[in-house]
Amino acid sequence: MTMIEKEWAERVRASVATRTPLCLRGGGSKDFFGCTLAGERFDLRANRGVVAYEPTELVVTVCAGTPLAELEAVLADKGQYLAFEPPHFGPGATVGGCVAAGLSGPRRASAGAVRDFMLGVKLLDGRGEVLRFGGQVMKNVAGYDVSRLVAGSLGTLGILLEVSLKVLPRPVAEATLRFELDEASALQRVNEWGGQPLPVSATLWQHGVLHLRLSGAEAAVQAACARLGGEALDDATAQALWTAAREQTLPGFALEEGEVLWRLSLPSTAPALGLPGRQLVEWGGAQRWFAGAIDAQAVCARAVELGGHATAFRGGARAAGVFQPLAVPLAAVHRRLKQAFDPAGIFNPGRLYPEL
Repeated sequence: MTMIEKEWAERVRASVATRTPLCLRGGGSKDFFGCTLAGERFDLRANRGVVAYEPTELVVTVCAGTPLAELEAVLADKGQYLAFEPPHFGPGATVGGCVAAGLSGPRRASAGAVRDFMLGVKLLDGRGEVLRFGGQVMKNVAGYDVSRLVAGSLGTLGILLEVSLKVLPRPVAEATLRFELDEASALQRVNEWGGQPLPVSATLWQHGVLHLRLSGAEAAVQAACARLGGEALDDATAQALWTAAREQTLPGFALEEGEVLWRLSLPSTAPALGLPGRQLVEWGGAQRWFAGAIDAQAVCARAVELGGHATAFRGGARAAGVFQPLAVPLAAVHRRLKQAFDPAGIFNPGRLYPEL
């Protein structure tokens, strides 16, 4: 164990002894996400730095407190990147926060989610013990599923110490096309294109305009552009658009008084929401962002009707819960996992669900 790990293990054991809840926190860029923060503040940013990076193996192992921008700069120097395009939501974003939040950007539908790039984790559990799961190469799958389990856990299972992530080379070529389409037509188009051999890496529909990003080999991107038509955006404009989509700085994400930004996960073929408010559609129709002052039950009911679920992403009363309630069997699994990793319940209590 490193000195930091020993110090943190002692604090965890002391907190267990006194039943003092701990609010695990990195840069705080995602404090808005999840249920209400609770417990004594535990700053995790001191544990930082790249532990190992082998570009030829497409794997990087990094301390969880490392700034996300710092890791991305190291990868960019070798022409590589985190293909799930994690949002930062602020300059303080850390790698641990990226994994704990489990959020992915515009490329998620084509490249995969955070959990799909998790190879291994080093974790400090609720007993003050350091655990390792997975490894640093794709063929080492021991504990692989536990590594994925940490993604999106919002710090409720333990303190992330290190993570090993799969990285990928940056695409050789990219192009973004613009089409003026209503929502129904846009949904139909992206589903048609999704079933064809096209190098689609992101889609975004808002205000009657569909943007389509193509990524891959130069010849493949050029052939797709010629086939699909549309208006091509210049590189600077395209980059600004996708960064704004990832960081939610587009006007459609802005909230007015009393509004909530909802994230709905739906089948890509689901029809339009038909709810009063502003909407953005990503991931080929599978992710719908909805901003409005409509009742939460109405949003959740509509999501279930369309075969998905809803999350109150920003705004609203977080103490009442932001994630759609779990089915009884799944809630039982959550409780057993929490008990196994954090028996005293001191890590980020209630951050995922009020009762967990």
